[in-house]
Amino acid sequence: MRKLVILALTAAILAFAAVSAFAFSAPTQAKVGDIFIRPGKMTIKRGATVTWKWVGYLTHNVTVRSGPVKFHSRDQVRGSFSHVFTKQGTYFLFCTLHPGMKETVVVK
Repeated sequence: MRKLVILALTAAILAFAAVSAFAFSAPTQAKVGDIFIRPGKMTIKRGATVTWKWVGYLTHNVTVRSGPVKFHSRDQVRGSFSHVFTKQGTYFLFCTLHPGMKETVVVK
């Protein structure tokens, strides 16, 4: 009986740790400026939120060119846009108005 209780407690602790890592991932910041999206490449944990902040003077957006999940921000000059990455994989992002502005997000 004691082994069964220890096994159940271990399973509960591992499950809580997995859920906590997914649900409480720290936010990550990125910047969208005139001719750049920085940091350009980032690696994050599944469940992390990335927030892009506009810092330039021209209109831009953040759009998934390819990746496990498609999303895009609105075209904007100021403000921010956030996305929670719930699926693992590599996301290739760009600005549809300025295709040379690129960023890669790897979700582990």
